Parts: sequence; C-alpha cells; structure tokens
Amino acid sequence: MLTPLAVLAADRVVGEPPARWHPVVWFGRAAHEAERRLYRDGVAAGVLHSAVLVGGAAGIGIVMNRVLGRRTAAVVAGAMSVAGRMLADEVTSVGSALAADDLALARQRVSRIVGRETGSLDAGGVARAAIESLAENSVDAVTAPLFFAAVGGAPAVLAHRAVNTLDAMVGHRTDRYERFGKSAARIDDAMAWLPARLTAAVVMTVRPRRARQVVLIVRRDARAHPSPNGGVVEAAFAAALGVRLGGVNRYGTEVDDRGTLGDGGPPTSLDVGRAVRLARQTWWATAVVLTLVRLGVPRRINPTR
Repeated sequence: MLTPLAVLAADRVVGEPPARWHPVVWFGRAAHEAERRLYRDGVAAGVLHSAVLVGGAAGIGIVMNRVLGRRTAAVVAGAMSVAGRMLADEVTSVGSALAADDLALARQRVSRIVGRETGSLDAGGVARAAIESLAENSVDAVTAPLFFAAVGGAPAVLAHRAVNTLDAMVGHRTDRYERFGKSAARIDDAMAWLPARLTAAVVMTVRPRRARQVVLIVRRDARAHPSPNGGVVEAAFAAALGVRLGGVNRYGTEVDDRGTLGDGGPPTSLDVGRAVRLARQTWWATAVVLTLVRLGVPRRINPTR
C-alpha cells in the first residue's frame, strides 16, 4: 500500500547504481541491438521496435511479480526507475557553480542534463536550462514512475521506463528517426499526459500562495511549448518560482523556440536552489497523494457513495 513512499525513500537512500550495473544502461544496449536488426525508414518498423522492447520490459515486470510478490516487485521496479536523487544532485551542482561565478564550470555541468548547446549560454541561460531540465525530468524520472508503480505495479513502471528511454534514443525529428521513432515519441507523450498534470496540480499544493498564478500561466503559456507535457510542468515551475522560462534553444544547427513561460525575470543561481527545493517537495507530496489514493481514503471519507 505504501509503494510510492517506499520507492522514493529507496531512491533517496540508495541513489543510482554504477553505470555497468544500471538496468537502464542494459536496456539501452538491448534497444541498440534491436534497432540494428529491425531498423527500416518507416513507421511500421518503429512500432515493431517499440512493441518488442516495451513488451519485453513489461514481461520482466510480470516475472518479478511472480518471484517477489506484487508489492515488493513494484517497489524494486520503481526504485530502478526513479532517479530523483541524481537529478537533484546534478541541478544543485549547476547552481553551486553559478553561485561561485564559475560560468565555464556551470556550462559544463548543465551540459550533462540537457541536449541544447550550452557553450554560449550566459548565467541566466544556464540557470534556465537547469530549471527546465529539472521540471521536465521531475515527471519522466520521478512522478511518472511513482504513478505507474502505484497504479500498475512492476509491469507498468518498467514499461514506462522503457518507453521513456526509447523516446530519448529514437524519438527525434531527424532524417533517421522522423518515422522510425514516431511511435516511441507518441507513446511517451500519452503515458506522461496524466502524470504531468498531476505534477502541476501538486506544485500548487506545495506553493499554495502561487496556486492562482500556476493555473493562469499553465493555461496561457504551456501550449507554446513543443512538448504537450513538458510545457505543462515547466510552466507550473515558472509560475511557482516567479521566474521566466522558455525561449530559444540551439541544438547544433537547429533552433527551437519554446515560447515564453511565466511573467518573472530570468532565473539566477538562487532560483536554481529554490527549484530543487520545489521539486523535492513536489515529489514527496506526489508520493503521499498516490499513497492515500492506494489506501482508499476517498472511499473512507464517503463510504456510502
């Protein structure tokens, strides 16, 4: 019953395993091998690629259920999928470099968690990149795994991790992946739709004085973002922190305008630290909400309904 809290506590205490033992690294190798064998420049090949890998991940979850029991399997799979401690540590290290006025180090550190070009970013651009990555990955790496661990156990949480990893690997609008990666990108968007909105709602509960601004800015600005889920949670963070996110990002020779999110000024190193505190509070509050739902609190409050 306490699966979401147990998962988050395990991540907080243990953190990420070494890369050579990390299940996501193993999955990435399997995905590369499957791509080598199945790649064709078409949507159907991409659907087959996704089905094989996501089905395999869910199948591992089913085996875990039988070997460990459903509750233990859900906690283990969730702990394998949640990466909140690592995410918070990475973003905090960016803020520390900015606070020390070491822009070169801040650029190098933020390049580990974003795909955009970082070599020419000023301090505000580095802070914005760090907060945006923290906000978007709060869903992908924390609240969505907690959600699927709570509602579907090990098969669901491992399927989500597989989909999210595939989206990062092949869900790009490049000549190679425009068609092949389309199914992974669409499935990832669909699976993150509800967790992203749950996360934005929880942001309001942990920053109640900014709740009205969160609603207004998410409604007004999130649609300008190219991601149907990233825009929602980034807008919620921008509103809760009172800063302005979004803008133009460069990815090699590509330029991506993500619109303007929020009404505040450019974020600073202080805002990076505030964002980490907001994220951690949001993660724990999300775990509490999901745990209460699993415990059936709504039914107990109104047992005759």
